Amino acid sequence: MKHFIRVLLIGLLAALPVQAEDLDEAVQKDYDRHLGDLFKWFHQNAELSMMEYNTSAQLAAELREAGFEVTEEVGGTGVVAVLENGPGPVVMMRADMDGLPVEEKSGLPYASRNKQVDWNGNEVFVMQACGHDVHITSLVGTARYMANNRDSWSGTLMLIGQPAEERVGGAKMMREDKVWKRFGKPDYALAFHVSSVVPTGKLVATPAPYSGADTVDIIIHGVGAHGASPHGGIDPVVLGSQIVLGLQTVVSRSMAPREPGVITVGSFHSGTKHNIISDRAHLQLTVRSESKEGRQVLLDGIKRVAVNMGRVAGLPEDKLPEVIVSDEGVPPTINDMELLTELRGEWQAKLGEDIFHEAKRKGMGAEDFGFFTVNPYIPSVYFAVGGTPQEDFDAAANGGPPVPTHHSPIFKIEPEESVTLGVEATVVALQKLLRADRVAAR
Repeated sequence: MKHFIRVLLIGLLAALPVQAEDLDEAVQKDYDRHLGDLFKWFHQNAELSMMEYNTSAQLAAELREAGFEVTEEVGGTGVVAVLENGPGPVVMMRADMDGLPVEEKSGLPYASRNKQVDWNGNEVFVMQACGHDVHITSLVGTARYMANNRDSWSGTLMLIGQPAEERVGGAKMMREDKVWKRFGKPDYALAFHVSSVVPTGKLVATPAPYSGADTVDIIIHGVGAHGASPHGGIDPVVLGSQIVLGLQTVVSRSMAPREPGVITVGSFHSGTKHNIISDRAHLQLTVRSESKEGRQVLLDGIKRVAVNMGRVAGLPEDKLPEVIVSDEGVPPTINDMELLTELRGEWQAKLGEDIFHEAKRKGMGAEDFGFFTVNPYIPSVYFAVGGTPQEDFDAAANGGPPVPTHHSPIFKIEPEESVTLGVEATVVALQKLLRADRVAAR
């Protein structure tokens, strides 16, 4: 009888989710034996957006070896790996793969010296200057842990290696390749980004991690003239300058004071010579918003300012400025509040009460993860993992070197702490969501 009870207790304990201490130990061992070297390989072999051929092949091989059913070339170089493990929801975890056309000057012993021919035919250095090597290494670590601990979860785990996040096109390309029709629509979606401005060992999980972004061009038609006779033309440089200044009032006077919005003119081109008034100018804008209504206010305001400034300058109706909104835009990444609250509680319970770094978000960066979670809506949480040791922040505050930003040639991440916490936080979230009763309960 005692033997029977002992066996029963062992069986019950085996069926319980793995505790944080066991998870931490297992992930650290995997990093020491495999993930650390894999990170360096991904870092040294950085590839450009839509050209992640070796990266995606290596990722696919790792996921296949972990026991997943893997499909390559989804939406270009995308990878989809699926592991079915009994009844329950389908939960997707995404990691982006692409690097940037930047020559690495970090001084790291494993710095990238990889080169590729870019989209314009130029040979360029390529660097993992945004930390995507952390994302895909953690995805592999997550796959290996979940496959080795199938008794701790139930449902279907879908892991996605996404191309071309830096060109905000990869998620859209995978959707256009019918990723949900081919592999099943997830019930929940997760993703994370490593951050150089967050200390290692900390997570950030807020309601709106990324803004929506639109690319807008304004074509200004002037009337050319000699630079010494400005009265004989309509100067598109002056008109463009007035439009740039006028656009600054759209956010401050058309948006509600607590509604976030940004209009930045990143490029202004006109003319060919000192003494020629051109007949054309071209403005290139990036526009950031976090709601459908806010986006419309900004786009309407840009058109209103540009067109009517053309009228103020005396342009005829057929020569008024043209406002062109590109289809390169991305929706905002907005976390599902119910799911966010649930996972924040789980992370604190499993990873510690002080796991969160609660700094205010200061910029309006954008990313294309939203293409996975809108139309149809999928409850999702996008979080951040700290990538820079606290001592580096302390040194910078005391006059030392500043902490490098993302996309910088000296950008670097502390890989061990970043990868291991990325795996642990993802596994904790997945074990919370992947339960046999989860779909019906929601």
